[in-house]
Amino acid sequence: MGTLDGPGVRFVIFLQGCPLRCKCCHNPDTWEFGIGKEYSAEELLNRALRFREYFGEDGGVTLSGGEPLMQTEFAIEFFKLCKEQGINTCIDTSGCVLSDSVKELLALTDRVLLDIKYTSDELYRENVGCSIETPLAFLDYLCEKKIATTLRQVIIPTVNDSEESIRDLKMIADAHENVDKVELLPFRKICQVKYDSMGIEFPFGSIPEPTSEVMRRLEDIVY
Repeated sequence: MGTLDGPGVRFVIFLQGCPLRCKCCHNPDTWEFGIGKEYSAEELLNRALRFREYFGEDGGVTLSGGEPLMQTEFAIEFFKLCKEQGINTCIDTSGCVLSDSVKELLALTDRVLLDIKYTSDELYRENVGCSIETPLAFLDYLCEKKIATTLRQVIIPTVNDSEESIRDLKMIADAHENVDKVELLPFRKICQVKYDSMGIEFPFGSIPEPTSEVMRRLEDIVY
């Protein structure tokens, strides 16, 4: 259960597998494909239904990861069952792919939490592994289909915490009428233990966490 993964109280499902290698990733344990516990869509729905009384008017289920767009066939099946039960659906995604199956999934999605990790192509290629044009094209499609969207960005000191960068993010949001919320999330290093246990380096391990003063200053620009 979570309250930071979309509107209201939500049942959050973390799907395994991600094609990106973001240097700020908090879940390196979700990168690899083909591991983790398997559920059928029906089993997962039954687990979600146990918590339905907590959803209220705004809550529901959120697919996160990893990258949920890597398991579209399963996600489509699961969201169809959710829709039959009148459950609100949400996807937390990097927007790294826009295939026909992804479009089918988005037609069953009430809200998308889209990570716009940086506002320059150079930073995207250096710290994510793809071009910024990929998530921007994804956002354009969401706007075309009028799918409610929350833009998210993790604020990483010395990397994307400049006022210019946040103004650019606001310009992206303002240019898409489907975006009704922007969330700035402070960079945290609690994931260091995961990297240590996996025996791999946390690329941003030496970068400090942002202060509350910095977050307030940048939020003032967005809001």
